[in-house]
Amino acid sequence: MASTIEEPSIVSTTTVLSLLSTVAILATAYFASLSLLPSSSSTKIRVLFVWHAFDALIHFILEGSYLYNCFFSYTTQASGLWQPNEPFVSPYLPPNVYFLGQKERVYGADYGTSPFSALWREYAKADKRWGGSDLTVISLELLTVFIAGPMALWICQCLRKQRTDTWFWMVVLATGEIYGGFMTFAPEWLSGNPNLDTDNFMYKYVYLFFFNTLWVWIPAWILWEAYWRISANAEFIRKNSALLRQMGVQQQQGNGQTSDGNKSTKKMR
Repeated sequence: MASTIEEPSIVSTTTVLSLLSTVAILATAYFASLSLLPSSSSTKIRVLFVWHAFDALIHFILEGSYLYNCFFSYTTQASGLWQPNEPFVSPYLPPNVYFLGQKERVYGADYGTSPFSALWREYAKADKRWGGSDLTVISLELLTVFIAGPMALWICQCLRKQRTDTWFWMVVLATGEIYGGFMTFAPEWLSGNPNLDTDNFMYKYVYLFFFNTLWVWIPAWILWEAYWRISANAEFIRKNSALLRQMGVQQQQGNGQTSDGNKSTKKMR
């Protein structure tokens, strides 16, 4: 009787919980839009609000937990007879470079014990760098958590208040998101993807492609929408500049007459 070798399971409990956490964050963003946006808001405005709320929550909760693991989860070198003075060598750092200058420690989610550590160890099956302390990834995530996250929340507030500068902030954030994605993966592409698992369907197309290109396609759509909106507004102003100037003069004259009337009323009193 021939023996069969059972393939390791791709979809683990951690995989399911990780995917469910993303769905829960999306649901939270959607219900926030129902609570905070006027019921008359257009579908486009609601989609933009949900995206930026989702974006902020992902940055704060998931990527924030990644940074926490990078700075506070570590293992120390055991002292004893076996090379006690030899420092750890992290596979995510160049030779003779030590994260936070700590030669006795190796940092990252690989050494954490929290559920978020397990989540990042799961993702690290697709991209090994997220299990350790890769300097490029950490540097980008510092910007993402502490700048992009608050900016996404600010954009939600701008959409809620219908501020005229909303599209400016969306362009700034969308540009940063696309740039961050490029800088995350360009080092891998230029070195033959040594840290990426591109042979596994789940890791390649779900973890790496789907979840990362969300922050390419949607920001690209936002930039496209912003381009046409800004261009249309500029064209409207160009074609109607004379009329707009005339309306401005009339408004100033009206304000002047109102001011003179108020002064006359005060004198009569």
